[in-house]
Amino acid sequence: MQNKLRIIGGEWRSRQINFVDAPGLRPTPVRVRETLFNWLQYDILGSRCLDLYAGSGALSFEAASRGAKAVVQVENNPVACRALKANAIALHAEQIRIVQMDAFHYLAGDAEAFDAVFIDPPFAKALAVQTCQWLEDKNWLSRHARIYVEVESTLKLEGIPENWQLLKSKIAGEVAYHLFGRVG
Repeated sequence: MQNKLRIIGGEWRSRQINFVDAPGLRPTPVRVRETLFNWLQYDILGSRCLDLYAGSGALSFEAASRGAKAVVQVENNPVACRALKANAIALHAEQIRIVQMDAFHYLAGDAEAFDAVFIDPPFAKALAVQTCQWLEDKNWLSRHARIYVEVESTLKLEGIPENWQLLKSKIAGEVAYHLFGRVG
């Protein structure tokens, strides 16, 4: 079954992208995306973005629509990857590169510095904190990177890298979402 979501701002505003039903795939709700991109409004234009656990690609398509110069979508599910590729082709999104791979296998590779990273792993798997640690420890972040983390509202984010500062945080229903800024 195909599902659709609408890009809310930028070049592709109001364009729809398709996503598939897959276990653990929950596109970030419109209200949360609006808030996030209000938080990031001065950080996205010209940035390099990494979307780990890309799923529907809602966050990274939104970033590309708003002027990110390069976006990497990492997704392990082959069916979800096919949908990401089809959406990128339909939008003529040449700045988007799709990698079908487990997030940790990707992060174990050769690091490149990203300015914004979106982390929205499947719930109930406790992947968020370890992902944050790998990003920092394996040098995947630019000096003043912004890191968005979306998790279940009951999860405590203990063990976030010490040089990350919590900039914004909200809860919407069962979802908690946080924006961190890397210091130094």
